[in-house]
Amino acid sequence: MLTKAMYEGNYKALIQDIVVLKESLIIAAIFTHTKITEEDLPEGDEVRMCVEMDRLFNRFKNEGRTEGIETGKLSTLETLLKVKLGSISRSLEEQLSNTSIEQLDELTVNIFNINSEEDVIKLLH
Repeated sequence: MLTKAMYEGNYKALIQDIVVLKESLIIAAIFTHTKITEEDLPEGDEVRMCVEMDRLFNRFKNEGRTEGIETGKLSTLETLLKVKLGSISRSLEEQLSNTSIEQLDELTVNIFNINSEEDVIKLLH
C-alpha cells in the first residue's frame, strides 16, 4: 500500500503518520533520488515514515542553503577583487575557492586595505 501510494503520487496517504520498516524508508529514498547514509537512518527496525523523510529533507535543505551562502560569498569577494584590482589570476581564484568561509569574511572586511594579489595572499596566511 505504501509503495503504491508513493508510486502513484498519493501524498495524502503519505501524510498520515505511517510506521514502516526501516527498509521502506530506504526504498522511499531511492524512489525520490535522496542520498542517505547509515548515519541518516534512525535506530530500530520501525520508523515513522513522514517524520523521518521530513527530517532528512530539512537537513538537506539547510545544507543546500549553507552551500549557497558560501558560494555567494565567494562570488561576491571575487567580484570585489576584480573591481578593486582590475583582474585576478586563475591561481588566486583557485586559492579562494579552497578558502574557509571565515577567511572569505576576513578578506571581504579588509577589501579596502587590499591593493594587490600579494595583499590577499598575506591575509590568507
